[in-house]
Amino acid sequence: MQVWINGEQRELADGARVRDALDALGAPGNGVAVAVDGEVVPRAEWPSTALADGARIEVLTAVQGG
Repeated sequence: MQVWINGEQRELADGARVRDALDALGAPGNGVAVAVDGEVVPRAEWPSTALADGARIEVLTAVQGG
């Protein structure tokens, strides 16, 4: 299936979950927030939240500093 991760089209296996998208991106498990189609997905739900073909996933990384 085709999804968009941070504006880039990516191919994921059918039945992929949010955690699979993060793995494909190489994102760390901590310090990130994820939204799918504009809705924030809590970290505890990453392994169980299924992605649909064409889903738009935004992965945001926390940054410290002033």
